Amino acid sequence: MTAIMTGLFAALLAISVPVGYALIIAAGAAILWQGGTPTVLAVVKLFQPTQSFPLLAIPFFILSGSLMMSGTLGQKLVQFAAALVGRFHGGMGQVTVVGSTIFGGVSGSAVAEASALGSMLIPWQKKEGYPAGFAAAVTASSSTIAGLIPPSIPLILFSTVANSSIASLFSAAVLPGLMLAGGMMIVCYLSGRIRNFPRLTDAGQLKSFGRSMLSALPALAMPFFIILLLRAGIATPTEVSVIAVFYALLVSLLLYRDLTWERIYAALVGTVITTGVVMLVIAASSLVGHVLITERVPTIVANWALETLGSAILIILMMNLIMLVVGMFLDLPAAILLLGPTFVAIGHAIGMDPIQLGVMICINLSIGLFTPPIGTTLFIGAVIARVPIGAVVKELWPFYIVAAAVLVLMSYVPALTIY
Repeated sequence: MTAIMTGLFAALLAISVPVGYALIIAAGAAILWQGGTPTVLAVVKLFQPTQSFPLLAIPFFILSGSLMMSGTLGQKLVQFAAALVGRFHGGMGQVTVVGSTIFGGVSGSAVAEASALGSMLIPWQKKEGYPAGFAAAVTASSSTIAGLIPPSIPLILFSTVANSSIASLFSAAVLPGLMLAGGMMIVCYLSGRIRNFPRLTDAGQLKSFGRSMLSALPALAMPFFIILLLRAGIATPTEVSVIAVFYALLVSLLLYRDLTWERIYAALVGTVITTGVVMLVIAASSLVGHVLITERVPTIVANWALETLGSAILIILMMNLIMLVVGMFLDLPAAILLLGPTFVAIGHAIGMDPIQLGVMICINLSIGLFTPPIGTTLFIGAVIARVPIGAVVKELWPFYIVAAAVLVLMSYVPALTIY
């Protein structure tokens, strides 16, 4: 069954069938070919995971991010980032990285962040004299920080696969997210100094910085607010996501006073579309998981890895290499749901903490978002900047080095994630 499903899935992807539909068709065909599984049971397996209570957090976090990012707050965040780092070498690139880190604490989605932030900052960088390829590269790479900073949608998905604490995953991912941001800011600084990129000379004035930080404070506080509620046991992840929506509505209505019915409608429509795509992949991955579990694929792969490779160091290296390849072709949620069950079994076999494994998987697959041939944020950045993909990839190599360094640290130094 597994061989049939894998071959058919690859063939469907090759002819550009959407991932969710390709998974359902491939898994359904494998089940029908093998027989033995009633059709009713297959349908139940398809819809069962979408009824999970923790998954309700996904649409609410998406909605809160849409409400906050689409209004005045988004402009305030960019102004704060400019006041904070704009006066340094490569300041415009650093503004993008800082903005991505803060926006990640609001949206939880790298794709949403690349679209929203890129549409503001890439034209601005080009206008200031930055190469279009560099502007797109910074946006494509730094937007993936949203996969780590709470409320990260990928971490929520992994928690459902591994049955792990969302609060623990959120807490563990903050440090690697900040490390990625710091490394990318260093790349922007060195590039700006070597290539003599322009700087925002008046962006570092103390008075301007103080005003912009105060204006952006509601968004700056959001990830800490989320972690505090979760770690203190005050609310469940789903309850926190609902609170985040009310928080976004109150901030827009009372503080910035820019809430309109048009914004609410646009945010709701965007949330429904995004949630529909994610839920389709979740439903499809459940059917795929049924095929894999029926044939004991996770257990067989885990045993093979232990017997063949032996060393935990080599097994972790193998998992990372597989994810790097898969991440180039599959979007992050689909890859997590497909690889998660097998890698959780392997991680358990070598004594790897599931929290560390979840952070490692999210970092690794996030790299695929700005890696050709099918990097989502890479394409978004290139389209907004109006440059060929090749021009962006040439500017990305130092960002790949930073992401790879953080990935290695998170893979082999457990203390950085389970502190």
